[in-house]
Amino acid sequence: MSRLARLFGLAGKGTVDTGSWEDTTPRRSAVIRQSAALLLGYPDDELIRRLPSIREALVEVGADTGAIGPLVSWLTERPLAEVQGDYVQEFDLSRRHPLHLTYWTDGDTRRRGEALLAFKQMYRENGRELDDSELPDHLPVVLEFAALINPEDGAQLLQRYRPSLELLRLALRDDALPQLGVIELVCSTLPGPSPEDRDAVMKMAGYGPPVETVGLQPFDPRLLPVVDGPRTQEPATALSSAPHPRGAVASPSTRGSA
Repeated sequence: MSRLARLFGLAGKGTVDTGSWEDTTPRRSAVIRQSAALLLGYPDDELIRRLPSIREALVEVGADTGAIGPLVSWLTERPLAEVQGDYVQEFDLSRRHPLHLTYWTDGDTRRRGEALLAFKQMYRENGRELDDSELPDHLPVVLEFAALINPEDGAQLLQRYRPSLELLRLALRDDALPQLGVIELVCSTLPGPSPEDRDAVMKMAGYGPPVETVGLQPFDPRLLPVVDGPRTQEPATALSSAPHPRGAVASPSTRGSA
């Protein structure tokens, strides 16, 4: 049994069976994921300074650097304080496009706490302890884990939560946000094409047409339906799913340090 199956159980509705596939361009995948971890994090002076090296790294592995062009412009053509304010509004205060993978599948439910514990245990078994500055399902944290710590486990995590990634991609597209190209690059490191629309994502996640709502909790229509009930493994404790204050969030390169 894989580590992912042991910690997370079998894939249910909202997630996908990772199966097995061979990444034929592992260096490209690692560079894209590490670059995305930085580009999707809270914008600061360090990120602005690193933009040229990020672009150079992407060029070296043959990634489409045009995908990050809108985000680079968004980051550099205005005062940094204004950029930071927009980032907080779009990704911390708004629920239209959260960067937390389990929010798309479990919303603010007890099940999300169970999933967060599984993420944290996955990191712990790979020698990485997270601090309290960010939740373990935060996409930049997952991407950095996949790029630098354990590419196999990290890729399986990303593929398991592929519906979350694709819903995030569609939400960014709908709101014309410049982070869209970064998510498209991340999805290009995973097997198969991206779904064209939300109905296709729902099919990927194991949902058919919504014919019955009994037993379903109220949910944001952008999210996957949340079926009330525990996962296969009951944790001893639960993590809070409340967002952390932005001022306490570490940069991707320091998240997860002991």
